[in-house]
Amino acid sequence: MGLLGIDIGTSGAKAVVSSFEGEILAEATEPFGISMPRAGWTEQDPEMWWRGAAAAAARAVADAGRGASAIRAIGLSGQMHGSVLLDEATVRARGERDGALRPAILWNDQRTAGQCVEIERLAGGRRGLVEMVGNAALPGFTLPKLMWVREVEPEVWSRVAMVMLPKDYVGFRLTGECATDVGDASGTLLLDPDRRRWSERALGLFGIDRAMLPPVFESGAVVGGVSAWAAARIGVRAGTPVVAGSGDNQAGAIGAGIVRPGQVLATLGTSGVIYAHAERARRDLTASDGSDGTPPGRLHTMCAADGDGAHAGGWSLTGCTLAAAGALSWARDVLAPGVGFEQVLREASSVPRGSGGLLFLPSITGERCPHPDPLARGAWVGLTARHTRAHLLRAVIEGVTYTMAEILGIVRDAGVEVRSVRLGGGGAKSRFWRQLQADCYGVPVATTNTEQGPAFGAALLAGVGAGVWRSAAEATGACVREVERIEPDPRGVKENSPAREAFAGLHAGIRDRFPMLAAIDRGSA
Repeated sequence: MGLLGIDIGTSGAKAVVSSFEGEILAEATEPFGISMPRAGWTEQDPEMWWRGAAAAAARAVADAGRGASAIRAIGLSGQMHGSVLLDEATVRARGERDGALRPAILWNDQRTAGQCVEIERLAGGRRGLVEMVGNAALPGFTLPKLMWVREVEPEVWSRVAMVMLPKDYVGFRLTGECATDVGDASGTLLLDPDRRRWSERALGLFGIDRAMLPPVFESGAVVGGVSAWAAARIGVRAGTPVVAGSGDNQAGAIGAGIVRPGQVLATLGTSGVIYAHAERARRDLTASDGSDGTPPGRLHTMCAADGDGAHAGGWSLTGCTLAAAGALSWARDVLAPGVGFEQVLREASSVPRGSGGLLFLPSITGERCPHPDPLARGAWVGLTARHTRAHLLRAVIEGVTYTMAEILGIVRDAGVEVRSVRLGGGGAKSRFWRQLQADCYGVPVATTNTEQGPAFGAALLAGVGAGVWRSAAEATGACVREVERIEPDPRGVKENSPAREAFAGLHAGIRDRFPMLAAIDRGSA
């Protein structure tokens, strides 16, 4: 018997089949593209997610070689905040037809700055919004996208019968049921995280019809069974339980065993995420009005994915920088096209700490945390004639890591103890980058025996829903273990300090130029 986990990423769909002992029996990935119709806009066709998920799942199930009946349950994970808009006919078809009204606007889309201003005005300010739904209004979140469609595409909005998140759309295609989970729903600006249900006050303030939103479940709860139509496409038996799962950050935390306070996950994927488990719904309320330069809501207060059909789960504090390993990928493509990442990292590691006085601000797609700023731009600062490609590359890696360390500092300021950090994403594969993270975070960092991230976490949640384990903590205790632990190097901590101090003021020092640069960019598009 096995458990199937499906993750809908930004660059592709991934499926893993795990044994009840946590052994990966098979995995498959289906890549897909992204549309950028204008500067700062990112969209994907939800049907592409379903086709990719179905193909990856079918291949993983076949490669596991145990037959359709061997899959005990299916769990879901996916990129957060995306807006899938369905009409009534599509909802009535119960997943058996493609009916998205428009391409989904993604988590890193930056078009909704105006809507964010209006949301905070209606909520009585940013602090009022954070107190109500745990989060500030950022362009990547779902509610601003809904308001943008309502304002800019009223003919589309008039036909919307159901709003879904990316992984929930795949769940809908699998089961015909409309459902979401508390973790993913926390990223909409419409959930009350304390009560773990849709906020009636938020719905009323922002004019969102409750009927447009799916029922909310704990992440380890069963939301339906695979339909005969979907079973024929992915190679499992009809009726196989499908568990709600969660957003990629929450599911990735489950896959890394982050289920108790004091545990933190640092993931360096396309974006960079600091995820800290918390015992209650702590909020980032650092300033009442942002006048001191530290606005509230830099961190996201969300529900954790460790609940199930019988028990509510905990909470998390999450900070996301929009370009992490994605910034290094961009720099590699620009500076060293055709060069493999291993060579890029070797080249970068040949340069002394501090990159010869060169800093890199990784805000190449706007920024969310630690500086909420949709107009933010990236920058190399400190260039001299003696800097080489290796300096430029190392500065990118250091700038991303310094940013992650700043986010971890905000987590500590919110009252969350940080005892150790587990690592995920591409940044966890490099010994050089792992040590740099330990030196910058100031606590031990560790890798685990699981590298499949959110897809594996989704598989573990499937096992919780199917009764293989009584809780997410029991599942991770059985399947997740540390394989390497790295302590901070006192010399590295000391030698990184001057560059980190200079980096801390970099965004503030140039942010007044960002609107001007954005206007130039729009004029040349």
